[in-house]
Amino acid sequence: MHGLPDCLNHETFGPVRVGGVSRRRNNGVGMMRAVSGWMLAIGAMAAMVVGAGPSRAQQTIRVGWTIPAEESKYWMMRRPAEFPDIGKTYNIEWTQFQGTAPMTQALAAGALDCATQAPLSLANGVVGGNLKAYIVAQHVFEKPGGFSVYWAVMDDSPIKTIADLKGKTVGISVIGGGTQGPFNLLLKQNGVDPAKDIKLVEVGFAVSEDALRQGRVDAVNMNQPFAARAEAKGGTRKLFSLSQAMPNIVHILEACRADFVDKNPELVKAYVRDITSGMKKALANREETLKVVNEVLKAPIPVLDTYLLKDNDFGRDPGAAPNFPAIQKMLDIYAETGMLPKLDVAQFKHPTIVAPLQ
Repeated sequence: MHGLPDCLNHETFGPVRVGGVSRRRNNGVGMMRAVSGWMLAIGAMAAMVVGAGPSRAQQTIRVGWTIPAEESKYWMMRRPAEFPDIGKTYNIEWTQFQGTAPMTQALAAGALDCATQAPLSLANGVVGGNLKAYIVAQHVFEKPGGFSVYWAVMDDSPIKTIADLKGKTVGISVIGGGTQGPFNLLLKQNGVDPAKDIKLVEVGFAVSEDALRQGRVDAVNMNQPFAARAEAKGGTRKLFSLSQAMPNIVHILEACRADFVDKNPELVKAYVRDITSGMKKALANREETLKVVNEVLKAPIPVLDTYLLKDNDFGRDPGAAPNFPAIQKMLDIYAETGMLPKLDVAQFKHPTIVAPLQ
C-alpha cells in the first residue's frame, strides 16, 4: 500500500507508466525546504502536462491509481461493462503511479483530476503544494483483528523488542510516508529516537522480504500480499504493528481536486457512484474479485486467496465511506510527531459529493 504513501507505498509487480518525483525526508529539516521541494516537484509535473497530447474530452476524468488494495477501481478498469455510466455518461483516463506521493504532485499540478491518496500525502499537498481537494471515498483501513502493516525480523534475530532496534538498520516503504507517523510514535514510546538511534532506509514492500532475508536490513515493514508470501515461506516473525500506535488507520482514500469537483459536480458524482458500486461488487463476489486483482497485480490467486477479503486482510467500508474522525486522528499524530502542522479534516469534506452515492 502508496504512501502504501505515502502510506502503503503501493509497490508494483510490473512496470510503472508514470513515475514520481524524488522523495525527501520531512522530519526536522524545516518547513521551507519541504515547501521548496514541493514547488519543484509540481513544476516538473506541470511540465509533463504541457505537450502531453490532445486535450481530453469534456466528460473525461483523469484518474491516478496504483497497487495494492484498490479493488473498487480495479473492478472499474477490468470489468467496465458492469458500470453502465463508464464509456457512456463519462470516460476515465487511467494512469498508473508507483505511490500516492507522486499522485499528490500530479493533482497539485493539474495533471490529474482524482487519485488514490494517503492522508499524509494529501496533507503534504496542502502544506507544500497549495492543493485544495475533497476526500470523496475510502479504499482500505486497518480494522481490529485484521491485517496491520508490521515490521518483521528474522526468526533467529536477537531483536526481541522495539527497544532492541537501537543501532540497527530498519527498512520503511517511504521515508516521510504515511506509515512513518505511527512508526515514529511507537519508537519514541519505547525509548528509541527514530532520527538518531536507527539507520532508516527506504525499502519498497515488493522487495522487503528479500532485503530482510539477505541481511540488508535488520527489520523491515511488511504489507499484503508480500506479507502472506513471506509468512508462507517461514523464517520471519512479527516485531510490532502499526495498530499498536493507532487503531483504525486509514491507509488509502480517493481524493479529487476541489476546482475540478466544483466545475464538474455531476461528472464527479457519477465517478463516486461507480466507486461505491465497485466496492459493493468487490465485497459481494470474492471469487471474481480474486480474478480481477490477479489481472492487475499479477499475483497468483493461491497467494491472494490466503488473505484477500478475509479476516486477516485490511478493512473496507461496504459503501466506501471515508472515516473522517480516523483521518483527523492520523493528522493529529503527524502533527504530534512533527511531520505536519496542525490540520482540520473538515477542509477535505464536500457537503454532498462523498461515498456512498447510489
